[in-house]
Amino acid sequence: MLIPFLHENTIEAGCDEAGRGCLAGPVVAAAVILPPDFRNEQLNDSKQLSEKQRDALRPVIEREALAWAVASASPEEIDEINILNASILAMHRALDRLKIRPEHLLIDGNRFKKYQNIPHTTIIKGDGKYLSIAAASVLAKTHRDEYMLGLHSRFPQYSWDKNKGYPTAAHREGIKNFGTTPFHRVSFTLLPVERQLTLKF
Repeated sequence: MLIPFLHENTIEAGCDEAGRGCLAGPVVAAAVILPPDFRNEQLNDSKQLSEKQRDALRPVIEREALAWAVASASPEEIDEINILNASILAMHRALDRLKIRPEHLLIDGNRFKKYQNIPHTTIIKGDGKYLSIAAASVLAKTHRDEYMLGLHSRFPQYSWDKNKGYPTAAHREGIKNFGTTPFHRVSFTLLPVERQLTLKF
């Protein structure tokens, strides 16, 4: 059973991201403020849920949350400032979009940069402990997957409909055979040894 809040009678926003380990696409973050009485037995860390379960939970979270927002950092930003900083940037952007100002932030993981003057708590594996972080993980994952499915229609040779940009054998085979796209993170090790080619657009 996930925990509903860290501090009682406090407006808490849970934050999480998706796509840190991908070779292509943005890193996407979500921030969610749930009602204090929110309960959902299906909600869990998005990595523990099937795609079907995540897709079913997304509209429930978006409908029942007091406030929610999703934002991203681009592959170019990831290459420029590194994936950790880009993940935090995406979280800050999601927090910027919340219609309710939180009084405390619950951050999945162990690294974060202070957002405005709002206190925060980092929680390792928080998406498997707190409802608001789990809700944020589901929104970040489903919104990112939806984006990658859209890109797949333009670049089917990388199998993004299946791997969503993660470093699978099929994805790396696509890079090997067709080079990279503007959506690949060139600062990442896309092909461990062989020289990488860039597609011209």
